[in-house]
Amino acid sequence: MADKTDETQWAAHIDTGRCSYIVIGWTLSELRFPMQITRAGEYGVLGLLNLARRSPGQMAMITEVSRTERIPKSFLAKIFQNLVKAGLVRSIRGARGGFVLVKDPAQVSILEIIEAIEGKILFQRCKQLKPDCEHAGGCALCGLFEEAQDGVKDVLLRTTLVDLIRREKTIELTRSQKRHANQ
Repeated sequence: MADKTDETQWAAHIDTGRCSYIVIGWTLSELRFPMQITRAGEYGVLGLLNLARRSPGQMAMITEVSRTERIPKSFLAKIFQNLVKAGLVRSIRGARGGFVLVKDPAQVSILEIIEAIEGKILFQRCKQLKPDCEHAGGCALCGLFEEAQDGVKDVLLRTTLVDLIRREKTIELTRSQKRHANQ
């Protein structure tokens, strides 16, 4: 995000071709926490989806995941380091090494992945470790943000890698049906 010091709000619609997002944030000089999942978070989920599509225990080289998901290799390697530290992925060195999911994909929530890369999801300053809010302790706005934050976290917690794989299959089926209908 650009370094702005005015007190304005902004919203943007981002279409990556794969996903569509509505991003909301603030440009307050003392608050520089846009409410968005960064590219690193998105790539982390895509990388683990790639691993989840494989047979249990099947290794994947970072080059292969990078190429398949169209993610810069060096960036993905850094992301996977965070996922290894979080205990979501295991790294095995050597000629037959690579990366493998530690848990069953049905047990890996999208929230776990995103927070392993991004840190805790926080929509308001008063919920930070060191609150920087004149109204810390509660106000109507903090309550509203907390409710929104809880809703987002709940959706991400309830959604697993297996759920996203099912969504991918549904999307591909719909595309295939449209192609056949247009022929």
